[in-house]
Amino acid sequence: MRSLARKSILPLTLVIAGAAAVVGDAGESHTAGSSGRSGFGKSGEPGQRQSPQDQDFSATTPAKDGNAYTPRRTEENARIGAVFEKDDQGAHFCTASVVQSPGRDMLITAAHCAFDADSGQPVNDLVFAPGYRNGDEPTGLWKVSKVVVDDRWATSQDENLDVAFLVLDQKDGKNIQDVLGGNTLGMDRGFDNKVKITGYPTSRDTPISCQNRTTKFSNTQLRIQCTGFEGGTSGSPWLADYDPESHTGTVIGVLGGHEGGGDQDDVSYAAYFDDDIAKLYRHAQDED
Repeated sequence: MRSLARKSILPLTLVIAGAAAVVGDAGESHTAGSSGRSGFGKSGEPGQRQSPQDQDFSATTPAKDGNAYTPRRTEENARIGAVFEKDDQGAHFCTASVVQSPGRDMLITAAHCAFDADSGQPVNDLVFAPGYRNGDEPTGLWKVSKVVVDDRWATSQDENLDVAFLVLDQKDGKNIQDVLGGNTLGMDRGFDNKVKITGYPTSRDTPISCQNRTTKFSNTQLRIQCTGFEGGTSGSPWLADYDPESHTGTVIGVLGGHEGGGDQDDVSYAAYFDDDIAKLYRHAQDED
């Protein structure tokens, strides 16, 4: 397994608490090298943005199950966004989405998007651009202030715990959930679920979506067949039961887990949301 290497290191404090490693911002950043960060699994590689290839998925209405399409701008899709490092000048390399929390300021993504196993530190200077399309950021960039991962991911990259919760700073005096709402988490939902996955391939400047049923890969991993989920889609939410009246869906997984989400663009994985993920979520709320 290839881990993430960071371009610089923030002076952060890593606190192991129960089953979670909590990483909080402790001040100004400093440069500790410029080796760059390579991708792992279906995370992309930050760098200069390339020409988008959006013509590959020109549909604006859902395609048949298992086929990717370019989703419309909707309230449901607005709380899913691209993850950048430091600012939006380089390429986006992962995907995250807003989940409900007491602090109204939390995202969920894959742990390998937010934590560098080589250094034992979080990826520094993460920012989130919800609803990002072709350089347009409807609600701007939101700065990540804290990363929460299970300590077993931090120490051994256990693929069954490839989940991270990110706490965001306020923007213009508001929390992100106040602006965009948030989805709930679905624990122990079983292995057969109809879900919609939306993510941001690094090669594109618009998102892609796909709908299909999940299957069981193992007792701790979900699997799905969806075309085009390449580098950059790690952390994409697997959303079930979206209710347009309550404006809420249920995230039952995030793209990651086995092989960092998979080594084929058309097959993806997610760690099963069991008691360990529920505990991590509760701990993240304590840090919220």
